[in-house]
Amino acid sequence: MGLRRAKRQKTDHLPEDQGTPGLAVELRGVRRQYGRGAGVVHALAGIDLALPRGTFTAVMGPSGSGKSTFLQCAAGLDRPSAGYVRLGGTEITGMHENELAELRRSRLGFVFQAFNLLPSLTVEENVLLPMRLAGQRPDRRRAAAVLARVGLADRARSRPDELSGGQQQRVTIARALVTAPDVIFADEPTGALDTGTAAEVLGLLRQAVDGLGATVVMVTHDPAAAIWADRVLFLADGVLAGSLDDSSAEHIAARMAALASRTGTTAGATA
Repeated sequence: MGLRRAKRQKTDHLPEDQGTPGLAVELRGVRRQYGRGAGVVHALAGIDLALPRGTFTAVMGPSGSGKSTFLQCAAGLDRPSAGYVRLGGTEITGMHENELAELRRSRLGFVFQAFNLLPSLTVEENVLLPMRLAGQRPDRRRAAAVLARVGLADRARSRPDELSGGQQQRVTIARALVTAPDVIFADEPTGALDTGTAAEVLGLLRQAVDGLGATVVMVTHDPAAAIWADRVLFLADGVLAGSLDDSSAEHIAARMAALASRTGTTAGATA
């Protein structure tokens, strides 16, 4: 596939207070169901997963496979119906909402298909927003460093509407990196971008892993995006349905087609 992996320098930004050392994400027996009785939907039907620090994982699956629910539960945006989640060694399942909000601001980074930049703020101010929300003193030198890393050192004073779509997504990556998070969660980060710009954005996520020791978990439907990851995990009907390491887009697409043809996914299930 032609994507050489640089040797990673794995760094621990925060000590583990629980769990297995060296793991960035742990899900044990995680289930998530919606509704009751005959109308119940089992979006996740028992996920056991451990992702090491300093790795890039792509999560794929047919429509209704549970991949969006997986990301929401893993990132503390939704609560499992059963099981537990640990991030950076900290169990988050029983946290109060204010504790979860603080954790998301200080220890997690997010990159979504929608850029979610505040139009009234400059690029620098958007990048520093997680620090402000976490009650930290904004570090302009840190903002300058991450903007330089994503190739936007000269756009700190610009507004989002003065940037292209690809440049705006670069800002969201800089914002995700500014707090040196335990994990960066990316949900279809290239869905609104053309092929060339998407490759640039994925290259930045790859560099964050290889050069900074970051951990990236990315949900995508695109095999061409998934090849940038170290490992592709497949979900089907709310359970893990295999994985591929350093595979080609063609191989990944074939696995996806096979899953889609044999799953019992229904229109009422969640993505």
